[in-house]
Amino acid sequence: MPVISEKNAIENKAKELRQRLITMIYKAQSGHPGGSLSASDIVSALYFSEMRIDPKNPSWPDRDRFILSKGHCCPVHYTALAMCGFFPLEVLDTLREFGSILQGHPDMTKVPGIDMTTGSLGQGLSAGVGMAIGLKYDKSTARVFVLIGDGESDEGQIWEAASAAAKYRLSNLVATIDANGLQNDGPCEVVMPKQSHADKWRAFGWRVLEIDGHDMSQILDALNSKAHTSEEDKPLCIVANTVKGKYVSFMENVVEWHGKAPNDVEYRRAMEDLS
Repeated sequence: MPVISEKNAIENKAKELRQRLITMIYKAQSGHPGGSLSASDIVSALYFSEMRIDPKNPSWPDRDRFILSKGHCCPVHYTALAMCGFFPLEVLDTLREFGSILQGHPDMTKVPGIDMTTGSLGQGLSAGVGMAIGLKYDKSTARVFVLIGDGESDEGQIWEAASAAAKYRLSNLVATIDANGLQNDGPCEVVMPKQSHADKWRAFGWRVLEIDGHDMSQILDALNSKAHTSEEDKPLCIVANTVKGKYVSFMENVVEWHGKAPNDVEYRRAMEDLS
């Protein structure tokens, strides 16, 4: 797939992606807009610039892998896949319909381009560690990208996987934390205080970069970063500071938009904000 090299072109793709994902949630009257929007710039950078993929050959052995560990935010992933050509754009209109390939969590047995079925929070990084180990064993140059929620990071399995990734020196593994500060039950720091994401991941033996998750230049620089010589064999964690519901004024930093669909009036307002 051709790489979009111009930052402005990627930002335009991200804007289209947001419009399409809000439309699909509106039409379905079901879905998770808040966390999909907070991850939209990161996912756009991966799919429209950074990752080595082939929509005509979704199982290409040398492709880069992507795991959406916070699987409930699949609208952002489905939209990126459709825009890349893994399946027709019209399929987005079938979100959560009976018999549709696009269910409320991504299913690798049904959706072209999905590398791992997710939904039970905390499991995606473990799968990514296994993939990264396998790719290293096969001497493949492919990489594994895992997108993790900050609320999801309450799960202990995240930290078991983080330890394993450091032990096995998985330099082909990149975990990005969508640090939007909110989860289903409220502010992350109220539900389960985490102190500093960056400090925790460094303590687990990872190389860490902290960025503005809505600044496309910072995202691209982080994804393209070269490790210092002393850290080149470490997995990379990108702590992306984001805003839940970003780009839709009435959704921003409002926990209620974690998992509900806009009504007719709200949809029109949202599309005005996203235009």
